[in-house]
Amino acid sequence: MSNEKVAQVLYEIADLLELKGVDFKPRAYRRAARNIEELDKDIVEYYKEDKLREIPGVGEAIAKKVAEIMQSGELNYLRALREEFPAGLLRIMEVPEIGPKTIMRLYKDLKITDLHELKKAAEEHRIRGLKGFGGRSEENILNGIQLLEQRTGRMLLGYAYFCAKGIVDYMVATGGCKLISVAGSLRRMKDTIGDIDILVGSDEPERVMGVFVKNPNVSEVIAKGDTKSSVRLKEGMQVDIRVVSTDSYGAALQYFTGSKEHNISLRSLAIDKGFKINEYGVFRKDTDERVAGRTEEEVYAALDLEAMPPEIRENRGEIKAAIEHRLPTLLDLKEIKGDFHVHSILSDGTATVEEIAVEGRKKGYEYIGIADHSESLKVAGGVSKEDLMKNIEIVKKVSEKTDDIRVLMGAEVEIHNDGTLDYPDSVLKDLDFVVGAVHSGFKMDEKEMTNRIVAAMSNDYMTILAHPTGRVIEQREPYQVNIDKMMDAALERRVFLEINALPERLDLNDLNCRKAKDMGITLSLGTDAHSIPQLDYMMFGVATGRRGWLGKKDVINTLPLKDLERTFGI
Repeated sequence: MSNEKVAQVLYEIADLLELKGVDFKPRAYRRAARNIEELDKDIVEYYKEDKLREIPGVGEAIAKKVAEIMQSGELNYLRALREEFPAGLLRIMEVPEIGPKTIMRLYKDLKITDLHELKKAAEEHRIRGLKGFGGRSEENILNGIQLLEQRTGRMLLGYAYFCAKGIVDYMVATGGCKLISVAGSLRRMKDTIGDIDILVGSDEPERVMGVFVKNPNVSEVIAKGDTKSSVRLKEGMQVDIRVVSTDSYGAALQYFTGSKEHNISLRSLAIDKGFKINEYGVFRKDTDERVAGRTEEEVYAALDLEAMPPEIRENRGEIKAAIEHRLPTLLDLKEIKGDFHVHSILSDGTATVEEIAVEGRKKGYEYIGIADHSESLKVAGGVSKEDLMKNIEIVKKVSEKTDDIRVLMGAEVEIHNDGTLDYPDSVLKDLDFVVGAVHSGFKMDEKEMTNRIVAAMSNDYMTILAHPTGRVIEQREPYQVNIDKMMDAALERRVFLEINALPERLDLNDLNCRKAKDMGITLSLGTDAHSIPQLDYMMFGVATGRRGWLGKKDVINTLPLKDLERTFGI
């Protein structure tokens, strides 16, 4: 029984308890589930060593349930909960922005038990007849169902990346593959991924295929060929591997990495220069003489191009820039000197301030910012003004005793509907930085939301605007906001727009990063980490910035501590 499967059981219990209207317990089950997902070793070891209760959030009751799952693979408590509801109600919970209370009202008043009935009721305008609902409610429900139906099994970048890394590491260690790389949209670090594509350069394809299909994480071999195979992993995703000769590895890597549009433009350029290009190499059109293919650099050089970083191969001007030898030097993870959006146990995180500081120092950071939720966000353990004052002292003491890293005291402060911030200025002035954020009122029209955010940025103490468009990938569309006006205000008020590195968000997205760069706006990177492992999400924020053509000077996280202190005025 894997950590992920045990966590899934606990998450489902939390969902069902919420449907029942139970208070507090759902949060406890979700906390335990999240901590089990992030364990650094298999939960089986905790069970065998009778140490389940050493897992944060796992008390006696949850430990007994986990033990039952380990012993039998099932849980009677979950089975009993499921029997209390029609099975279709759980599917309805996946519709964005439909909460348990709404689901139970629809169930009791309209006898809606599945998605089909929900969609039909909204289309027939029966929902607007319920107290508290209206035409907008039906529209939002239909939009949410459409979003759910449009999901095509694509994986979040943060999930696909680590799955692919496991496969690549296995092939290197077991198969001795020296020329190996992920390809496709994953190598371009898009925010969602379809199937995982892996390319190997080898003159022994049969041996590579044999190693690949024997990976212990493979649940099904979909197809096994001489140079291409497909498997399904135990987690459910498909992985395709292709083997080419070492002489063609560079050409194939280029071919299977670039977007369709990028490759079409590249082929057109090659034709104009008297070449043809494919996954086997670059050839002279008239003689079929092969002139390049061993490395990507060789392929691009044959066409008089600078080699383009994988992240920007989207046909958004990179080929023209490469022709003119003016490709940007993109942001590098090694240039990041700190993180401005980390949650601790002082609100809804799982790590202490000291543990966060120690991990930041391990990453070579010069500073790390604690940004726990402000008081009105009760569901996330929002911190009262009184407790915030105490927390400031806690952070100061940790910073003073932790060598080589400064711990900054900030807060993720709610932006109210009228644009005011959740803490008064008398409190904000004592913080090192302020991260303003919208977590409610997503249904505002564009003018209202824009005015709300612009007003918040007018506060003298606001430093960073968190996840600026509010999107949650494949769960919630961005709220309606005038991006141009928001960016104009950020530039005028010198507020840093955040690239939120959580895989579910990656907000700002790559296109808006490029827009901000072109406007001269400096951006901020924040992992929004709620646990120590999530601090590694910084790589996805950097990747999003790279896709938006950001360089070192475009991101405030690259500043040395002294320059940052001067910028923040601390």
